[in-house]
Amino acid sequence: MLKRISKWLGGIVAILLIAAAVFLTNLIWFRPWNLNLFFDKVFAEVLFDHPELLSMLGLVEQFGITSHNGKLDDESPAHQQREFDRWKRDLTQLRQYSLDRQSPSQKLSTHVLDWFLQMQVESEKWQWHNYPVNQLFGVQNQFPSFMANTHRLLNQKDCEYYLMRLDALPKKFDQLLDNLKVREQKQILPPRFVVEEVLKEMTDFIGKPASENILATSFKTRATKIDKLTEEQRADFQTRVETEISSKVYPAYQKLIDYFQGILPQTTTDDGVWKLPDGDVYYAYRLRENTTTTLKPDEVHELGLREVSRIEGEMRALLDANGFAGQPIGESMDKLAKDPRFLFPNNDKGRADALAECTRLIREATERSSKQLFLTTPRAKIEVRRVPEFKEATAPGAYYDFAAMDGTRPGIFFANLRDMNEVPKWSMPTLAYHEGVPGHHWQISTVEELKGLPQFRKIIPFTAYIEGWALYCEWPAKRAGWYDKDPFGDLGRMRDELFRAVRLVVDTGVHAKRWTREQAIAYMREKTGMGEKEVKSEIERYIVAPGQACAYKIGMLKIQELRARAEKELGEKFDPA
Repeated sequence: MLKRISKWLGGIVAILLIAAAVFLTNLIWFRPWNLNLFFDKVFAEVLFDHPELLSMLGLVEQFGITSHNGKLDDESPAHQQREFDRWKRDLTQLRQYSLDRQSPSQKLSTHVLDWFLQMQVESEKWQWHNYPVNQLFGVQNQFPSFMANTHRLLNQKDCEYYLMRLDALPKKFDQLLDNLKVREQKQILPPRFVVEEVLKEMTDFIGKPASENILATSFKTRATKIDKLTEEQRADFQTRVETEISSKVYPAYQKLIDYFQGILPQTTTDDGVWKLPDGDVYYAYRLRENTTTTLKPDEVHELGLREVSRIEGEMRALLDANGFAGQPIGESMDKLAKDPRFLFPNNDKGRADALAECTRLIREATERSSKQLFLTTPRAKIEVRRVPEFKEATAPGAYYDFAAMDGTRPGIFFANLRDMNEVPKWSMPTLAYHEGVPGHHWQISTVEELKGLPQFRKIIPFTAYIEGWALYCEWPAKRAGWYDKDPFGDLGRMRDELFRAVRLVVDTGVHAKRWTREQAIAYMREKTGMGEKEVKSEIERYIVAPGQACAYKIGMLKIQELRARAEKELGEKFDPA
């Protein structure tokens, strides 16, 4: 009897396994019969093809799926082409689903995914028109940041995965070098300043003992918090990490250094993408991709000039009322930035105080937002940290990394504290609202926590929406009275909005009107009064990420337009929360 039951159960299991295999084969290789399954398929394809993204999201570890945490993304040209082939296949399959049979929510998801996939397909033509190694978000500086801040270290297995990823770096960099050589053959090289800066960054990175490298120090700090590790195990892991850094990581970086030293003589000081093959068409594509509009470069440039003039008018009134009557705006803001009243000491204590102030501002903004501006709030936590020192010289003033979906990693607001003379206290409130609450942290965390949406809708990167929302959030903070007792904080808000309007002018100036880097730096310095080092890193950012900086102001203006439309149509029923 037991044998018959066992045989019967074995047959059932076999049938279920066959059914699962058929289902998965259909899901992966063919167009699923169900649209929602197709949405899941597109999301899963991307996710499981990018182990670093999978680690960032923190979606599958709760189900015991962890092997991806020991792998790195494939940077090879062959993998790049496979991705384009997949985008094209997915777009073709998506358009085979009849819109007439879809619910309103499905139709919206279809339109969103169609636009995104179409942009990916179009980008195949421009796949070599970027600089994967650059001073801002290059593969070479993203790897240490990813390992120090994103790779989870919660148990012994995570430590083993950490070592596996260090061991995998040489292969990743060899793939990267293959990619770079294709660009070199096509005469697509970064501007000279990019090569010079990444050479310095990488040389400094490997120029210290392995035990002092961020890959070793961050591991040591986090490993001490793993309760189930003995001291002997921690010491063993630390030794193995430092050995990997010396024997695998440093030689991989040296190969990259050797390559860039070799191409340095071939580089030029022409900075805009107009210099690349079909550069003008490429820049128009980048504007469309980042802003989700069809605005032409000249239209974006003129919009920037108008917005600069408008914001200057608002700043003029506030400056006149606070002791700066008749003085040029940029000059006035420069004086305020150097006023000792508004500066932290340029030392470790000053940096600690600045991080504490950012944390306080976010805590205060969270309470105010919950009471005044929003009906719901996300669960995800947020921390404020310093930009890693190895890359702070060329990093922007601040940026945000989203929280893991399973709650194991908070959202992180990174503040650049390379020079405390660049961080006046009056600039901090609007920065906290933009990067933290109610800006990036609340928007991204809220989307991550939404129920009933396809997963791809939670992670597709629409820059105009993400950055437009963060910039927009600085404006309702003003309307809600957060600056009523802080006129200088309000000047900081306006200076930051002016800064985003200036971006429209300088980005199009460099990439469409053939401005030099020096022209763009001079214009931004004159208009905003921002520090020279800060402005230099900003302009250099726009050079390696064409069109991205234009998304902020264009996105903000669209959200303001939609809000005004809602206020008009709803009248007294309009609820600002």
